[in-house]
Amino acid sequence: MPIRTGKEFLEAMRDGRRIFMDGERIEDVTTDPRFAGAARTMAELYDMQHDPALIERMTFPSPSSGKRVGLSFIEPKTVDDLIRRRGMVKIWMDATCGMFGRSPDFLNIMLTGLAAAAPEFGHRDQRFADNIRAYHVEARERDLAMTHTLLNPQVDRSRPVERQEKDLAAKITRETDRGIVITGARMVSTLCAYSDDILVMPSTFLASSEEAAPYAFGFAIPVATPGLRFVCRPTVVHQNAASAMDYPLSSRLDEQDAMAIFDNVLVPWERVFIHRDPELCNGLFNRTGAMPQVMHQTSTKNLAKAEYMMALGFAIARSTNIDAHLHVQGLLAELIQHAEFVRSCLRASEADAAIGPSGLMTPAAMPLWTVRMMFPPMFIRACEIIQILGAGGLVSVPSYAELSGPAAADVAAYAQAANADAPTRVKLFRLAFDTAVSSFSGRQQLYERYYSGDPVRLAGALYALYDKAPHVERVHAMLDELERKYGVLRDALSEHPTG
Repeated sequence: MPIRTGKEFLEAMRDGRRIFMDGERIEDVTTDPRFAGAARTMAELYDMQHDPALIERMTFPSPSSGKRVGLSFIEPKTVDDLIRRRGMVKIWMDATCGMFGRSPDFLNIMLTGLAAAAPEFGHRDQRFADNIRAYHVEARERDLAMTHTLLNPQVDRSRPVERQEKDLAAKITRETDRGIVITGARMVSTLCAYSDDILVMPSTFLASSEEAAPYAFGFAIPVATPGLRFVCRPTVVHQNAASAMDYPLSSRLDEQDAMAIFDNVLVPWERVFIHRDPELCNGLFNRTGAMPQVMHQTSTKNLAKAEYMMALGFAIARSTNIDAHLHVQGLLAELIQHAEFVRSCLRASEADAAIGPSGLMTPAAMPLWTVRMMFPPMFIRACEIIQILGAGGLVSVPSYAELSGPAAADVAAYAQAANADAPTRVKLFRLAFDTAVSSFSGRQQLYERYYSGDPVRLAGALYALYDKAPHVERVHAMLDELERKYGVLRDALSEHPTG
């Protein structure tokens, strides 16, 4: 099957998946008011691939079937391929203001990077290399949406997973002729309610020991697999909103986060990629070259998000003429810097791209690592800037429903701004409130902090990865040269004293 339509996507979500929220099981994520908005957003993203004006920019002919498939599945061989793929990702991210970060392109690109490095998975058993290659083809040809989970539950963070007194983390409990059996939990499964499959891969370091081996696995299975269930956090959709325009982001873009619980889940051998192999798990994403591919997608998301925050800041400032003030121009200049910083790093990663260990054209990692580390505080600062620009107007902005209610005349008269009538200003400030103040915004800020992992661990990883030796040598070489020069000068002065 080539690229799916939105209708086909929605039909696929009615598969008996076990999704729980607010103490109840969700029978249909496409109709439940807490889930339906994001389900429709996903459907709209899939429909965009069929738009005659976009199809060439969002798809490419499948190397196996010749049919149109999503461009996020392409195995980039040239810099032009990277740029084309970035363009496709940007279309989806612009459509969601960068606020739907786990849209299908994210895991499509991750899986593509891992599958291109299939030999890495086959060191102990060739079938695992064959499995991940085959799964990439299946995901591409079926246009699958995937969720994923990398992390163990937070139980005792002072101990490695194999030494936990409360053994809650997902692990292999036994093997059968049909596959491996998994029991336990993983977090954080974002987009699980709107995905066809779940990709379960390693992230944290595992000891090279028999005790840690049951936790060393990688596989992909359907979300509706028997024994698999998801417990979601409460929604950030405001179910009592008087108007859809009151929360224009949260009503459409709550991609959901959940704990994945595996209750004696059978994973068929053909869907297993890693089996009891801690050495393979550790450093997998960097070793295979998949991480720069993922960071390239993430940085594109960040660019769309930074550009949206900048545009929103401009619009707020223009509506009340506060952009006439120098200090406000300084705040807006910060938003400009955020967007242009991310854009520059993306371009640098493409300009310095090279063929990676898997044979793919791989973006230069360090510019993308820089975005990875710096964007979370930048986004949090951007939310603060929107709050400052909106000021008391964000606190008191009425519901859009007031424009047609009994107080409509008062709102029309007194909710105006210098450069905006009341409907325009109310819409704009409700959008700003949802962006920078609401529970949706709080989730976005928290998620950006941990989107790519624990920032402390990431900083340590970046320091370990970075080639420090040339820079240390430069300093010592400079000191040696200065010592030589001053030594020569001192000798010369002592031979020819002045005075």
